Amino acid sequence: MDSDSVKKAIIRQVLAESSKANSQQLFQKMNEHCFEKCIPKPGSSMSSSETTCVTQCMDKYIAAWNQVNGALVRRLQQEVNNTIHT
Repeated sequence: MDSDSVKKAIIRQVLAESSKANSQQLFQKMNEHCFEKCIPKPGSSMSSSETTCVTQCMDKYIAAWNQVNGALVRRLQQEVNNTIHT
């Protein structure tokens, strides 16, 4: 296996591991933040406004994560392409 192939394989592995770690951290932070923001007085059930708030909050976190993750994937793909063409 040549050095370019090794570099590409390493970049792909880092991307996969980073994506997994980032998604785990995202869900932890999202749960903490959205719960604190939307459910100020926890009880045995959630009101409809609390449910709506949590849903919208999580949607925003996921949309932001998708943007960041997409940028990371594009950047790493550029690195792979630059490796191939140099």
